[in-house]
Amino acid sequence: MPRLIATPSLVEAAGTPPKRIEEFVGRVNSGTEALSIARMTSPFGWSEPGQRPEFDEYTLVLSGILRVEREDGAPLDVAAGQAVHVAAGDWVRYSTPHDGGATYIAVCTPAFSPDTVHRDAV
Repeated sequence: MPRLIATPSLVEAAGTPPKRIEEFVGRVNSGTEALSIARMTSPFGWSEPGQRPEFDEYTLVLSGILRVEREDGAPLDVAAGQAVHVAAGDWVRYSTPHDGGATYIAVCTPAFSPDTVHRDAV
């Protein structure tokens, strides 16, 4: 039976300045452990520590540009209408260094968890 997810839960974000995370599906909002779906709104200048998560992350950029730094040092700038996949175990660092920031959808399998993201020490 279809189940409406009427509103997301706000989830605390890493990095500065603060970004907004609205989780529609996942451990917090729906109790789902298999995957998470969240809308991210990150302002110009936002960045977070690097991480080596235990989950795959698929990110679809809706507006702006999301920078994705890889372990080999070559950054990817993912523009509106593009997507990027980061495999579990890969080191990655996300930021929005371009004017206007970015809005994007992140899908994680299994669901995002602070215990499995493994952020770099700051």
